[in-house]
Amino acid sequence: MSRKTWLGIASVSVLALAASVGSAFAQSQELIDAAKKEGQLTTIALPHDWCGYGAIIEGFKAKYGLKVNELNPDAGSGDEVEAIKANKGNTGPQAPDVIDVGLSFGPTSKKDGLIQPYKVATWASIPDNAKDADGYWYGDYYGVLAFEVNKDIVKNSPKDWSDLLSSDYANAVALAGDPRTANQAIQGVYAAGLSAAKGDASKAAAEGLKFFAELNKKGNFVPTIGKAASLAQGATPIVLRWDYNALTDRDTLKGNPDVDVVIPASGVVAGVYVQAISAYAPHPNAAKLWMEYLYSDEGQIGYLKGYCHPIRFNDLVANKKIPADLLAKLPPAEAYAKAVFPTLDEQSAAKAEITKDWDSVVGAAVK
Repeated sequence: MSRKTWLGIASVSVLALAASVGSAFAQSQELIDAAKKEGQLTTIALPHDWCGYGAIIEGFKAKYGLKVNELNPDAGSGDEVEAIKANKGNTGPQAPDVIDVGLSFGPTSKKDGLIQPYKVATWASIPDNAKDADGYWYGDYYGVLAFEVNKDIVKNSPKDWSDLLSSDYANAVALAGDPRTANQAIQGVYAAGLSAAKGDASKAAAEGLKFFAELNKKGNFVPTIGKAASLAQGATPIVLRWDYNALTDRDTLKGNPDVDVVIPASGVVAGVYVQAISAYAPHPNAAKLWMEYLYSDEGQIGYLKGYCHPIRFNDLVANKKIPADLLAKLPPAEAYAKAVFPTLDEQSAAKAEITKDWDSVVGAAVK
């Protein structure tokens, strides 16, 4: 799959076609009743300030009257997959029904038999290059890696990855996860490497590890998982994270401190996250109903309210489903002009190299 093909996610107009075979059941009262009989849905790794999930979860509960059991909101994509593996025979509260993981975790989870196929009613309006043809996984939203900066502490915001090596940013730079397990952090390392490698994807992982090794050696890297709280407190005044998380923090903190969100001049890496249902889901009908909600116009606009670009964005725009005031809150399109959507192969290769070599090359245990 070429990079040009991936860029199509953000630019190709998608026609709203008829729902795929089987969608009649997906929208039926039968599914709603079956889900209500199960009584609850178990999610994992969905922080309420991530991508609008707090309001989305509340909307789902209000619409269908189901309980939502939320496991480990701060878990990474690797942790989500491990939770499925560890609970194969468990129908209790620790077994996740659904996962929301980085793109590369979709195919590997399918290969390992950890997820089951399901096609939502709006399946046709999800771009083909953002979903598994058999319905095992499907993109839900995407964003780009950005610098979230506490302006009360950092007077001059970095403009590109190489700037982070400056002595101006001593003990200031943090990733928003553990790069040995969390997709957001893995992509942060990849993005820095892609910038250093001048766009050569084959060298991005190695260059990213070298970059963070130097950042650590200079004393600029903080081995703490960066969050809104650590940013505000000054423990991690610069956090490398998805733009939608940074923009949400900017709103939540309301100027205390003032937050600058910078899309870097190079190494602009876009990441697609995907949904999937556990092959061992204790509440499979509730899981399917959750997917129907997420991929409905209501659910997709819920992502946009959290500053994520929903995967059905072009379809929603074409059908004039997005309120003008919501569109106006998004960063200018030109900031994303250089965005690169790594292919599955590129992501898989980078993930393997970064998770394997982080300890030996960088040597910083992120906690």
